[in-house]
Amino acid sequence: MDIASKNVAIITGAAKGIGRAIALRLAEDGFDIAINYRSSSANVKELMDEIENKGCKVIAVQGDVSIFEEAKNIIKRAVEVFKRVDVLVNNAGITRDGLLLRMKENDFDKVIEVNLKGTFNCIRHVSPVMLKQRSGKIINISSVVGITGNAGQVNYSAAKAGIIGITKSTARELASRGINVNAVAPGFIKTDMTNSLSEKIRENTLRTIPLKRFGTVYDVANVVSFLASSDSDYITGQVINIDGGMVM
Repeated sequence: MDIASKNVAIITGAAKGIGRAIALRLAEDGFDIAINYRSSSANVKELMDEIENKGCKVIAVQGDVSIFEEAKNIIKRAVEVFKRVDVLVNNAGITRDGLLLRMKENDFDKVIEVNLKGTFNCIRHVSPVMLKQRSGKIINISSVVGITGNAGQVNYSAAKAGIIGITKSTARELASRGINVNAVAPGFIKTDMTNSLSEKIRENTLRTIPLKRFGTVYDVANVVSFLASSDSDYITGQVINIDGGMVM
């Protein structure tokens, strides 16, 4: 398949939740989309149909971003089909929460591998493409817990803080070639992940949010849309909190 495209976006972990909302929003913005997924194939066909109904071209690439060669293949496949990559959204992530004293080594390692190393892997492989184009937008999905920390999330907090460091360092390295690198840090967003929390945790969290509501996946997708557009051309190396004022 050979498709000539104007604007192309890759979204990792796009099968559901925040990644799915971002894929749909960027399709609304006119991007052709490469959606990556690891295992949630049941949701992929429906998402592809929705994107095509918006008049955009779409491919799906299965792959584990934590594995260097699989991340390379995700980028390679998008370039083979669309011939360019204008936006990379590093969204793929997992949680394995637990208190420090009870956390298993594998639970720490796996979260770091997927959330942090996966972000590095994808940036590492997309950078040569964008450098050759002398343009591109890289948007990393961090979290407010990467700024504040959170009890029971040592692994997740460490990974999301690391993503902020990667964002700032790569922004400095790639800026001279017209490549913008930014991050968004969602707060409490209503997803399958947060819906599994107890009512007590949800109530306690809501008290810390000045806007007195939980965020939606669309709140995140809207900010990613801005960072993916030419309206953000003079913004790089920044972290934008999407948290209803939770962290100020």
